[in-house]
Amino acid sequence: MQIRDWPDNERPREKLLKHGPAVLSDAELLAIFLCSGVQGVDVVTSARRLLTAHGPLRSLLEHTPKQLLKLPGIGPARACTLLAALELGNRHLAAGLERGDALTDPQAAGRYFSQRLRGLPHEVFAALFLDTRHRAIAFEELFRGTVDGAEVHPREVVRRALVHNAAALIVGHNHPSGNGEPSAADRAITLRLKQALALVEIRLLDHFIVGDGAPVSLAARGWV
Repeated sequence: MQIRDWPDNERPREKLLKHGPAVLSDAELLAIFLCSGVQGVDVVTSARRLLTAHGPLRSLLEHTPKQLLKLPGIGPARACTLLAALELGNRHLAAGLERGDALTDPQAAGRYFSQRLRGLPHEVFAALFLDTRHRAIAFEELFRGTVDGAEVHPREVVRRALVHNAAALIVGHNHPSGNGEPSAADRAITLRLKQALALVEIRLLDHFIVGDGAPVSLAARGWV
Protein backbone atom coordinates (compact mmCIF):
# COMPACT_ATOMS: atom_id res chain seq x y z
CA MET A 1 0.00 0.00 0.00
CA GLN A 2 1.32 3.43 -0.94
CA ILE A 3 1.30 6.45 1.39
CA ARG A 4 -1.53 8.09 -0.54
CA ASP A 5 -3.73 5.10 0.32
CA TRP A 6 -3.14 5.49 4.05
CA PRO A 7 -5.73 7.16 6.32
CA ASP A 8 -5.13 10.92 6.58
CA ASN A 9 -4.23 10.71 10.27
CA GLU A 10 -1.36 8.31 9.48
CA ARG A 11 0.28 10.22 6.61
CA PRO A 12 3.37 12.14 7.80
CA ARG A 13 2.61 15.38 5.94
CA GLU A 14 -1.02 15.47 7.01
CA LYS A 15 -0.04 14.72 10.61
CA LEU A 16 2.53 17.50 10.57
CA LEU A 17 0.11 20.08 9.17
CA LYS A 18 -2.61 19.16 11.65
CA HIS A 19 -0.60 18.55 14.83
CA GLY A 20 2.86 20.07 14.22
CA PRO A 21 6.24 18.42 13.60
CA ALA A 22 6.80 17.38 17.24
CA VAL A 23 4.26 14.55 16.98
CA LEU A 24 6.12 12.83 14.14
CA SER A 25 8.54 9.99 14.78
CA ASP A 26 12.12 10.18 13.49
CA ALA A 27 11.17 7.86 10.64
CA GLU A 28 8.17 10.01 9.69
CA LEU A 29 10.25 13.19 9.69
CA LEU A 30 12.92 11.52 7.58
CA ALA A 31 10.24 10.20 5.22
CA ILE A 32 9.08 13.73 4.45
CA PHE A 33 12.52 14.55 3.08
CA LEU A 34 12.93 11.25 1.23
CA CYS A 35 9.55 11.80 -0.51
CA SER A 36 9.31 8.24 -1.85
CA GLY A 37 10.34 4.71 -0.94
CA VAL A 38 12.52 2.24 -2.79
CA GLN A 39 11.90 -1.12 -4.47
CA GLY A 40 8.19 -1.29 -3.76
CA VAL A 41 8.59 -0.28 -0.10
CA ASP A 42 6.71 2.77 1.19
CA VAL A 43 8.75 5.79 2.24
CA VAL A 44 8.12 5.47 5.99
CA THR A 45 9.30 1.85 5.98
CA SER A 46 12.32 2.89 3.92
CA ALA A 47 13.10 5.58 6.49
CA ARG A 48 12.76 3.08 9.35
CA ARG A 49 15.16 0.70 7.62
CA LEU A 50 17.71 3.50 7.15
CA LEU A 51 17.51 4.42 10.82
CA THR A 52 17.80 0.79 11.92
CA ALA A 53 20.86 0.16 9.76
CA HIS A 54 22.59 3.53 9.93
CA GLY A 55 20.94 5.43 12.78
CA PRO A 56 19.86 6.67 15.17
CA LEU A 57 18.81 9.93 13.54
CA ARG A 58 21.75 11.94 14.84
CA SER A 59 24.26 9.39 13.56
CA LEU A 60 22.56 9.28 10.18
CA LEU A 61 22.60 13.06 9.78
CA GLU A 62 26.25 13.25 10.80
CA HIS A 63 27.24 11.29 7.68
CA THR A 64 29.39 13.18 5.20
CA PRO A 65 27.96 13.80 1.71
CA LYS A 66 30.04 10.91 0.34
CA GLN A 67 28.78 8.59 3.07
CA LEU A 68 25.16 9.56 2.47
CA LEU A 69 25.46 8.82 -1.21
CA LYS A 70 26.46 5.23 -0.40
CA LEU A 71 23.27 4.54 1.57
CA PRO A 72 20.44 2.63 -0.12
CA GLY A 73 17.85 4.94 -1.64
CA ILE A 74 19.88 8.11 -1.02
CA GLY A 75 20.87 9.63 -4.34
CA PRO A 76 22.37 13.08 -4.93
CA ALA A 77 19.00 14.88 -4.72
CA ARG A 78 18.01 13.30 -1.40
CA ALA A 79 21.48 13.75 0.06
CA CYS A 80 21.39 17.44 -0.87
CA THR A 81 17.91 17.81 0.64
CA LEU A 82 18.94 16.25 3.95
CA LEU A 83 22.18 18.21 4.22
CA ALA A 84 20.44 21.47 3.30
CA ALA A 85 17.73 20.84 5.91
CA LEU A 86 20.37 20.21 8.57
CA GLU A 87 22.28 23.37 7.66
CA LEU A 88 19.04 25.37 7.68
CA GLY A 89 18.40 24.18 11.23
CA ASN A 90 21.96 25.08 12.24
CA ARG A 91 21.59 28.59 10.84
CA HIS A 92 18.22 29.07 12.51
CA LEU A 93 19.75 28.12 15.85
CA ALA A 94 22.69 30.45 15.24
CA ALA A 95 20.44 33.34 14.20
CA GLY A 96 19.29 33.90 17.78
CA LEU A 97 22.90 34.49 18.79
CA GLU A 98 23.92 36.49 15.74
CA ARG A 99 21.07 38.97 15.27
CA GLY A 100 22.29 41.39 17.92
CA ASP A 101 19.94 40.45 20.77
CA ALA A 102 21.33 40.09 24.28
CA LEU A 103 21.88 36.50 25.34
CA THR A 104 19.28 36.05 28.09
CA ASP A 105 18.90 32.27 27.91
CA PRO A 106 22.17 30.56 28.88
CA GLN A 107 20.90 27.23 27.54
CA ALA A 108 20.63 28.76 24.06
CA ALA A 109 24.41 29.05 24.04
CA GLY A 110 24.69 25.44 25.15
CA ARG A 111 22.45 24.30 22.30
CA TYR A 112 24.55 26.34 19.88
CA PHE A 113 27.78 24.72 21.07
CA SER A 114 26.14 21.31 20.75
CA GLN A 115 25.04 21.98 17.20
CA ARG A 116 28.51 23.16 16.20
CA LEU A 117 30.63 20.58 18.02
CA ARG A 118 28.61 17.40 18.58
CA GLY A 119 29.56 14.55 16.29
CA LEU A 120 33.08 15.77 15.51
CA PRO A 121 35.55 12.86 15.55
CA HIS A 122 38.14 14.89 17.48
CA GLU A 123 38.00 17.27 20.41
CA VAL A 124 37.46 20.94 19.56
CA PHE A 125 37.59 23.84 22.02
CA ALA A 126 35.61 26.90 20.94
CA ALA A 127 34.59 30.30 22.28
CA LEU A 128 31.60 32.56 21.83
CA PHE A 129 32.71 36.18 22.32
CA LEU A 130 30.19 38.68 23.73
CA ASP A 131 30.00 42.46 24.09
CA THR A 132 29.09 44.43 27.24
CA ARG A 133 25.39 43.67 26.70
CA HIS A 134 26.10 39.97 26.18
CA ARG A 135 25.37 40.13 22.46
CA ALA A 136 27.32 37.71 20.29
CA ILE A 137 30.33 39.14 18.48
CA ALA A 138 31.92 36.01 17.04
CA PHE A 139 32.22 32.26 17.44
CA GLU A 140 35.63 30.68 16.91
CA GLU A 141 37.10 27.20 17.08
CA LEU A 142 40.33 27.90 18.93
CA PHE A 143 41.97 24.52 19.51
CA ARG A 144 41.71 21.10 17.91
CA GLY A 145 42.97 17.89 19.42
CA THR A 146 42.57 14.14 19.25
CA VAL A 147 39.73 11.81 20.15
CA ASP A 148 40.50 12.21 23.86
CA GLY A 149 41.83 15.72 24.38
CA ALA A 150 42.79 19.15 23.13
CA GLU A 151 45.49 21.38 24.59
CA VAL A 152 44.05 24.76 25.59
CA HIS A 153 46.25 27.83 26.00
CA PRO A 154 44.62 30.54 28.17
CA ARG A 155 46.93 33.22 26.74
CA GLU A 156 45.58 32.58 23.23
CA VAL A 157 41.98 32.73 24.48
CA VAL A 158 42.72 36.08 26.12
CA ARG A 159 44.41 37.34 22.94
CA ARG A 160 41.40 36.46 20.78
CA ALA A 161 39.03 38.05 23.29
CA LEU A 162 41.03 41.29 23.12
CA VAL A 163 41.06 41.17 19.31
CA HIS A 164 37.25 41.05 19.37
CA ASN A 165 37.09 43.68 22.13
CA ALA A 166 34.91 41.22 24.04
CA ALA A 167 33.60 41.98 27.51
CA ALA A 168 32.66 38.37 28.22
CA LEU A 169 32.79 34.96 26.64
CA ILE A 170 31.40 31.46 26.86
CA VAL A 171 33.60 28.50 26.01
CA GLY A 172 32.80 24.93 25.20
CA HIS A 173 34.32 21.73 23.89
CA ASN A 174 33.11 18.32 22.85
CA HIS A 175 33.85 14.87 24.21
CA PRO A 176 33.93 12.56 21.16
CA SER A 177 33.35 9.60 23.48
CA GLY A 178 29.83 10.92 24.10
CA ASN A 179 30.38 11.18 27.87
CA GLY A 180 29.45 14.75 28.77
CA GLU A 181 30.62 14.57 32.37
CA PRO A 182 33.29 17.25 33.05
CA SER A 183 36.70 15.85 33.94
CA ALA A 184 39.13 17.18 36.54
CA ALA A 185 41.13 18.65 33.65
CA ASP A 186 38.00 20.43 32.37
CA ARG A 187 37.47 22.03 35.76
CA ALA A 188 41.14 22.99 36.04
CA ILE A 189 41.30 24.71 32.65
CA THR A 190 38.05 26.53 33.42
CA LEU A 191 39.61 28.01 36.55
CA ARG A 192 42.79 28.96 34.68
CA LEU A 193 40.78 30.64 31.94
CA LYS A 194 38.66 32.54 34.43
CA GLN A 195 41.75 33.82 36.23
CA ALA A 196 43.58 34.78 33.01
CA LEU A 197 40.57 36.62 31.60
CA ALA A 198 39.95 38.43 34.88
CA LEU A 199 43.39 40.05 34.58
CA VAL A 200 42.09 41.99 31.54
CA GLU A 201 38.59 42.48 33.01
CA ILE A 202 36.84 39.97 30.75
CA ARG A 203 34.26 37.66 32.32
CA LEU A 204 34.05 33.94 31.68
CA LEU A 205 30.31 33.21 31.88
CA ASP A 206 30.21 29.46 31.28
CA HIS A 207 31.97 26.39 29.97
CA PHE A 208 29.83 23.79 28.19
CA ILE A 209 30.80 20.16 27.75
CA VAL A 210 29.17 18.61 24.68
CA GLY A 211 28.55 14.89 24.68
CA ASP A 212 25.49 12.75 24.17
CA GLY A 213 22.34 14.34 25.54
CA ALA A 214 22.06 17.93 26.74
CA PRO A 215 25.27 19.97 27.07
CA VAL A 216 26.64 20.18 30.61
CA SER A 217 27.09 23.66 32.06
CA LEU A 218 29.95 24.09 34.50
CA ALA A 219 28.41 27.39 35.65
CA ALA A 220 25.21 25.57 36.60
CA ARG A 221 27.31 23.30 38.82
CA GLY A 222 29.02 26.26 40.47
CA TRP A 223 32.41 25.61 38.83
CA VAL A 224 32.80 28.92 36.96
